[in-house]
Amino acid sequence: MIEIENITKRYGEVEVVSDVSFVVQPRTITVIVGTSGSGKTTLLRMINRLVEPTSGVIKLDGRDNRAVPAYELRRHIGYAIQGHGLFPHRTVAQNIATVPVLLGWEKDRIDARVNELLSLFQLDPATFGPRYPHELSGGQQQRVGVARALAAEPNVLLMDEPFGALDPVIRAKAQEDLLAIQKRFGTTIILVTHDMEEAIHLGNRIAVMDEGRLIQYATPAEILAKPATPFVETLIGTGDRPFRLLSLNEIREAVEPGTAEGEALPASATQRDALAELLWSGREALPVEADGKPIGRVTVEGLIRRAARPA
Repeated sequence: MIEIENITKRYGEVEVVSDVSFVVQPRTITVIVGTSGSGKTTLLRMINRLVEPTSGVIKLDGRDNRAVPAYELRRHIGYAIQGHGLFPHRTVAQNIATVPVLLGWEKDRIDARVNELLSLFQLDPATFGPRYPHELSGGQQQRVGVARALAAEPNVLLMDEPFGALDPVIRAKAQEDLLAIQKRFGTTIILVTHDMEEAIHLGNRIAVMDEGRLIQYATPAEILAKPATPFVETLIGTGDRPFRLLSLNEIREAVEPGTAEGEALPASATQRDALAELLWSGREALPVEADGKPIGRVTVEGLIRRAARPA
């Protein structure tokens, strides 16, 4: 658990973070979102003490993060940034091994961890381990950057605009990779972005920052349904909000009795994906399966009715 209590950061007379408090539950993803200059990156960096707060307390599992030397704290908190920050003169394997080496792990353990992470990110260890960062694509560099942040098995991973430099297709794949990794390791992740769509897709909870203050801290569904201020409403937009709400719910929640022709949709797909498939294929209904067995159907009428429900 990460407890952020009344955190303030001043530079001279300017407060870049002002009296911010919220709690991040273990094994969840919290996304801090806001425009440039809102204080989100400064807040993130105070967690691993790259920036020291002017006042307030940050606790990791009940312990003040100032209770240990900053360098030691950082070795146990993963940190991934936009541009990946890979060491250009070190191989991929050496980059990933950076923190385990500093922690004094044995070589066999380090090698096993490097190979595990490369394989997990679908990068063959024998092929990619000896390469240098300049020999990788942007998407591959991003994966290596996240692998390095996870190498020492941290309970907490901080990510500062990690996907900002990626093109939309690679970015979408990177987001799915992150969700899969988080589910596998149970890592607590705090991610900074200016992209509300990314925040809604990735976050269990979203912290909206504006001019150094925390404006709203809630689940994606709560923020979409009940934005706390006009600023939050502007961030999420208004035109397609009902259909974005559909993206937060699985098809299984919208299944109706009956059958339909066509290729079955998995019950785990989102209702927004189901509506898109229905509209693209020109069908009024499609069957839905769970564990390979039919459980009913989903219809255009039913999904639009759900999207139109008042919040």
